[in-house]
Amino acid sequence: MSDNTDFAALLDEYDAGPQKKNPKVGQMISGKILSIGTQNVFVDIGAKSEGILDLAEVLDSEGKVTVNEGDTIEARVVETDGKAGGIVLQRKVSRGADAASALGGAFEHGLPVEGVVQETIKGGFNVQVAGMRAFCPVSQIDSRYVEDPEVFVGKRFDFVITKLEPGRGKNMNVVVSRRQLLEKENAVKAAEIRKTLEIGKVMTGVVTTLKDYGAFVDLGGLEGLVHISEMGHHRISHPSEKVAVGDKVEVQIKAIEPPSGKRNEEKISLSMKSMEASPWLSVGDKVKAGSKMTGVITRLQPFGAFVEIAPGLEGLVHISQLGADRRINHPSQVVKEGQSVEVKVVLVDTQAQRISLSMNMNADPDRGKADSKTIQEANAKSGGSMGTFADLLKGKV
Repeated sequence: MSDNTDFAALLDEYDAGPQKKNPKVGQMISGKILSIGTQNVFVDIGAKSEGILDLAEVLDSEGKVTVNEGDTIEARVVETDGKAGGIVLQRKVSRGADAASALGGAFEHGLPVEGVVQETIKGGFNVQVAGMRAFCPVSQIDSRYVEDPEVFVGKRFDFVITKLEPGRGKNMNVVVSRRQLLEKENAVKAAEIRKTLEIGKVMTGVVTTLKDYGAFVDLGGLEGLVHISEMGHHRISHPSEKVAVGDKVEVQIKAIEPPSGKRNEEKISLSMKSMEASPWLSVGDKVKAGSKMTGVITRLQPFGAFVEIAPGLEGLVHISQLGADRRINHPSQVVKEGQSVEVKVVLVDTQAQRISLSMNMNADPDRGKADSKTIQEANAKSGGSMGTFADLLKGKV
């Protein structure tokens, strides 16, 4: 046998190998993107021919390509001898497809289908999928709680078919879920983000949920909590005073608790306050002992009233300095939260970050030294601890 014959035999043997077998129509395959053209994406699927995917299947709503060369993707084989002799791939069922066969194949292989939310109905949404009507439960339209279902009407999304069965006449009962796709995407993103997490790292996230105790921020598949006390140096009564759902925010990781509980997810404590300059750095330019200022009472304690005299700067008016020489049992007898008051600065301790105030304009400066310890104890009790992240998370769960 000649060298040429030997070489031809080797080629035949190589082509007949398991790595060169063409996949079957309907089969789900995984492959690496070789190149991205103007109309098609070419994928190495380990077969004799390359897989060809329509470029439209990797574009987002703004027409931007969502994949890169070298990425691994999954798709379904729809033709084995299609465009230019290649193997035609499909990632989702879109408009114009033969409804019954397309939806059947998508359901069998878990292939996403493209649909438009037509209207809200009892318990969910009417969704138009490949020219047919499908039902999406309200709990399956998003990965989070839906407060206003109407915001989804008219929007185009990808769905996965969770139920497909014959209906009346030629109709079919089709139930779809967008949530399953979102959770799968988030799981992939979370795995990548998890590798980069470390205390002190600054990240950009999107506000997803507001609670009385803080704001939850999506870091890209993983959520963290910015407690209300970490939203800024300025005291606020509710997170909505600082941010809104959908806002992009810059945060710093303060703590990471290992996964636990039913959700088995790490608990990430975030801070926006640490990204801002402390008002104490310039306190000397704003607050001076002996000066008179206007402030707002932020909270009452049995020992006195806290007054914000500048953004992020609070001072304590001791109970003995509230009554204008009249003995009182509690600050609420003379003032209330939110009230604007005139105060005199008695003492500014920049090292300990404490300010002593008085509503008695003739207050003795020595009074401030006596109040310093009270302020320190008050700060330790009211601001020194916010509980565990797990305690705070109970409200969301």
